[in-house]
Amino acid sequence: MNAPLRRAGVVVLVLFGLLFANLNWVQAYKADDYRNSDYNPRVQISEYQHQRGTIEASGGVLLAQSAATGDNLKYLRSYPQGAQYAHLVGFKGVNLGSSGIEKLENAYLQGNADSQVTDRWLAMLTGKEPSGGNVLLTLSPTAQKVAYDALANSSVHKGAVVALDPTTGAILAATSAPSFDPNPMASHDTQAAVDAYDKLNKDSNQPLLNRAFSETYPPGSTFKVIDSAAALSAGMKPSDVLQGGPAYTPPQTTHTIPNEQGVVCPDQITLQQALTVSCNTAFSRLAVEKIGADKLKQTAQAFGFEKAPLIDQDSRNVMGVVASHTGSMLDQNGQVDQPTVALSAIGQSNVRMTPLQGALIAATVANGGSQMRPYLINKELTSDRTPTYVARPQQQSRPIDQSVASDLQTMMVSVVENGTGRKAQISGLQVGGKTGTAENGTGNPEHGWFIGFAMKNGKPVAAVAVFLQQAGLSGSGEAAGIAGKVMAAIARERGLM
Repeated sequence: MNAPLRRAGVVVLVLFGLLFANLNWVQAYKADDYRNSDYNPRVQISEYQHQRGTIEASGGVLLAQSAATGDNLKYLRSYPQGAQYAHLVGFKGVNLGSSGIEKLENAYLQGNADSQVTDRWLAMLTGKEPSGGNVLLTLSPTAQKVAYDALANSSVHKGAVVALDPTTGAILAATSAPSFDPNPMASHDTQAAVDAYDKLNKDSNQPLLNRAFSETYPPGSTFKVIDSAAALSAGMKPSDVLQGGPAYTPPQTTHTIPNEQGVVCPDQITLQQALTVSCNTAFSRLAVEKIGADKLKQTAQAFGFEKAPLIDQDSRNVMGVVASHTGSMLDQNGQVDQPTVALSAIGQSNVRMTPLQGALIAATVANGGSQMRPYLINKELTSDRTPTYVARPQQQSRPIDQSVASDLQTMMVSVVENGTGRKAQISGLQVGGKTGTAENGTGNPEHGWFIGFAMKNGKPVAAVAVFLQQAGLSGSGEAAGIAGKVMAAIARERGLM
């Protein structure tokens, strides 16, 4: 055989080998993905032949349900609460795939989870029509409605609210504005469903975006809680005196950091009072001269920065949770950039945070330094309401000890009782928190933030983060007011007010 024929033979053999490998890849490794794909017509038809389970908030409030129809797809999915829970519950479309809890819990809702094998066998033996399981979420309907309505009626109509139970990590409310109605995406008229999705996807206000979990923003002065935690962990006391003043010029720059408009920060000010009035100059100088870039970053990371929180066992990150970041604090030569450290200390420069992370910071302080894993799924229930899964609270980290947490609680209570967070006050509860006004690029209105907690008789009731996008200088006060309303709703629901 001559050389050209040998080469041609080798090429043919290689191509056959690649084809064989691809077939094995498809049949052996990708079979489950294709078989369970939302876009597989056989899957679509089979999924709609029996009733899908419900998604419920606490107290059995229906968030998603399926009702019988007269068409080929026997059951139609609907969302009784509409836009109020859309970013969490998501939607189940015929040709659009699914999102949120509908996607995360798809197997259980459909009745195909491993934990439901007994139910499937019984259905086969008895001839009973199989049905899906039900998913009970941790959400408080009262808190969710208050948060949703407050955002919808805010001055900007854009933002997010996250509320947690500090002692367990249960997510009590999580809403993003603007929101959307998931019902059109579940329509059996597939073209109408696609058109509805495309309209939302092209909307400049980005209603499909979950600002609570999936976006990061400069946190402004809420980051001073991290500064304070670093300082206290290093041995400082709330009564220790810092150098403040009207302006601070960090080393290596001529750029001056001022205090916010209306903030009075004397030359000598205690750590607690600096947090109470939100003194930029004191915290920037503290970070540069005493804390340092490494300790600042380490403290933020201990609270959860640089790593996206894992909600439930969402290893595929269906819920779209992203990590918060402190960003680089080094110059182009790899040396610490002091101006960047100074700006980072007041939640600017490269620092970015999700509202979920803000709520976790407040919850950790309220819970004595123990940060609990956030979770949204409380129970999985079979069609006859027998639980096959019940959530168990888990500590995910301890960024600060009890004494530091106690000092931070005192300092944050001072912010609400005597400082910038007064609008978060709740009669009958002890409320602590921190406001934040974050610059958002030249010429753009500032973001408004509030993170905080409520306690009753020394025990945590709720922790919350409120973010108002481009709300201007008054946004942090408005955010504090919303936080107070949400935490009060949780307290009332528990009979604590």
